[in-house]
Amino acid sequence: CVDIIRRLEECHNEGFFAKYFGKCNKIKLELNKCLGEEFEIRRLKNAQEAREKRKRVEKLWKELNLE
Repeated sequence: CVDIIRRLEECHNEGFFAKYFGKCNKIKLELNKCLGEEFEIRRLKNAQEAREKRKRVEKLWKELNLE
């Protein structure tokens, strides 16, 4: 998403009127889509890591008879 962020910054730096009249809107929508995809990927990865951690903890509980 870094290249999209740079394009959006360049668009905003063109001046107030470019930003005000919506010249940058398509780039902003593209950035929102990209960031949403990155968020979803990270969310799924974090969920998987949490499941694995939970399994390790439950295994340790069984070994220590703490269930």
